[in-house]
Amino acid sequence: MRPSPLAVWLNRILITLLFIFLLAPVFPVIMMSFTNDPYIMFPPQTWGVEAYWNILQNRAFVAGAQNSLIIGVIVTVLALAVGIPAAYAIARLPLPGRDTLLALFTSPLIVPNIVFALGLLLVLVYFGLLGSYFGLIVAHTVLVVPFVIRILLTALNTMPAEVEAAASTLGATPVRVFMRITLPLLRPAILAAAGLSFLLSFDEVTVSLFIVGTSVNTLPVALFRYTQSHTDAQIAALSVVLILITIVIVLAVERTVGLMKGLGRH
Repeated sequence: MRPSPLAVWLNRILITLLFIFLLAPVFPVIMMSFTNDPYIMFPPQTWGVEAYWNILQNRAFVAGAQNSLIIGVIVTVLALAVGIPAAYAIARLPLPGRDTLLALFTSPLIVPNIVFALGLLLVLVYFGLLGSYFGLIVAHTVLVVPFVIRILLTALNTMPAEVEAAASTLGATPVRVFMRITLPLLRPAILAAAGLSFLLSFDEVTVSLFIVGTSVNTLPVALFRYTQSHTDAQIAALSVVLILITIVIVLAVERTVGLMKGLGRH
């Protein structure tokens, strides 16, 4: 039965109000970023883009952005390299203890971030990796892999297994079926997982604060440390830049493969 026009409009109004409620804290931040006031305040007393120019001159922010970009790309590649075969093995292969394997891979999702960060700190200190690029990459990869596996498992479970079975009955080897059938069908989910992995690594602050030490810095950590001693509009300007980066990546995934399709929903 088709919903009545009144129900459709009520649904649209409810969704619009929900979006306004969720995004309301963002609008004051955007306004406060376009000011030349010496201190962050709302409403701004003067208007301008000086804060955006200043974040480009801030060496800590620039160095942190470079580190976050490099680490985010490497973590995305590693997370896909681990997540794709793991998700395929869990979804398709008759492994003993498959549920246990899935629980093991996705257990970081149910552990509070601060507890997870403390555990990683103890492990990385033991191996002498604290405050290193490698330590940050390992920490972010462990944090991101469960999300990749969840997305790919959703896609694999909604993918018709008959297509792969048909290729096998026609004589294709398991490797050929995976490379020619499964992997192309998984492409939207892989791109969605890659976008999410990069965002999670790029924006990660709780775990990074425990791991960075004094020699390596990331952009969210640089912003966190800056807020401890400054209260100017650079904080709001950099927050707006991070929001824009997130929106651009989400829109890129949506325009390339469709976000719902990437998450295994058609």
